[in-house]
Amino acid sequence: MADTCVARVPVFAGLSTADQQRVAGLARPRRLSDGETAYSADDEVAQLVVVHTGYLKIFRLAADGNEHLFRILGPGEFAGETSVFTGRRPLDFAVSVGECQLCVFRHDDLEVLIRQYPDIGMRMLATVVERLARTENRLNSLTSRDVESRLATYLLGLPTSGNDQVATVTLPLAKKDVAALLDTTPESLSRALSRLAGRGLIAIGAGRSVSITQPAALRALAQAE
Repeated sequence: MADTCVARVPVFAGLSTADQQRVAGLARPRRLSDGETAYSADDEVAQLVVVHTGYLKIFRLAADGNEHLFRILGPGEFAGETSVFTGRRPLDFAVSVGECQLCVFRHDDLEVLIRQYPDIGMRMLATVVERLARTENRLNSLTSRDVESRLATYLLGLPTSGNDQVATVTLPLAKKDVAALLDTTPESLSRALSRLAGRGLIAIGAGRSVSITQPAALRALAQAE
């Protein structure tokens, strides 16, 4: 599993097959069941976790004990880089959404890896910078746009399947978690989905499936100020 996990991660994509295999030798494969913790703010060990299959939700705990969800990781994405680079314990929690397969790198192993392949460190830095930019955009969106616009942006950012006319996305999380990610309530999210469906922009399918029936109109809504 480590070989295929490393091969699909963008920060390792520029390495030769032989070098990817060397990187895979440092990875520690791990399988998680739904709701199992990959790492927590109580951990003493700093580690980088790379998602191979499935999803991880990244959150912090508020003073009242509620989860403050701020990122969802899918295949090829990683978390824990801050604690790995600093050697300090993480500040957040990473918990699996459904079954999940990970490649885990310990702090010492990753330090050796980056010294050997400096380009990996630069790629990781670029990824973190892009993530910060997305976070800034999200914060701006949360303070200046309505729920429908935020939902449109979220739907357009999900992986799609289907044909050129109608793209289908699958919500990776329960609606309550999507609502938390969009800084709204489950009830408001459900109303926003219904309004978009009523306008013909989307069609709500079975389970967590949503078809984007008018992508141009949905993009216009997402870009609206």
